[in-house]
Amino acid sequence: MEKIKLTKGELKKQRDALKQYERYLPTLQLKKQQLQVEILRQLESLGEKKHVEALKKKTIENWAGLLAEPQVHIAPWLKKASRIDFKNIAGVDIPVFTGVDFVSAEYDLFVMPLWVDHALEALRALVALREEIATIEKGIEILRNELRITTQRVNLFEKVKIPESLEAIRIIKIYIGDQMANAVGRSKIAKRKIERYELLEVDA
Repeated sequence: MEKIKLTKGELKKQRDALKQYERYLPTLQLKKQQLQVEILRQLESLGEKKHVEALKKKTIENWAGLLAEPQVHIAPWLKKASRIDFKNIAGVDIPVFTGVDFVSAEYDLFVMPLWVDHALEALRALVALREEIATIEKGIEILRNELRITTQRVNLFEKVKIPESLEAIRIIKIYIGDQMANAVGRSKIAKRKIERYELLEVDA
């Protein structure tokens, strides 16, 4: 704790600070709770998407060998541009995946094998899913970072700032109380001396 001034002005300053901390703390605690809930929700969604991804990969593996055929060059048609929006959670913006735009696939239907349409559709679905997973992971990272900062602030208020203000208020009140008691004591002594002096003058 910083050295405090033992004055009425400092007492007011500490009381005002305490009110501010106690007013702000519930907001931080609520934000922390909202972030925790959203992280759990995002982690659940991430788990579901990764499960779907594993199933899709397993399905693709069954015919992936066909992609080695010389006339099949699907890779250029898997180039993408992800569409991302943002949503605000407890004051922090996180990315939300809304879709993927792929380059147009133009090929000769007489030259390409019949299975290419299905393969392209399946691979694009997998690419889109991976983009969604990456977006969710980025959002979780942002939320966790914000949660870490918010938790530090909550701890600062709960464990440092509020206790320090309470202790400062206690110390200042004790000091001011002692000063007032001493002043009263000195006043009584002075009064008795004056009274004795007045009596001596009367006797004289």
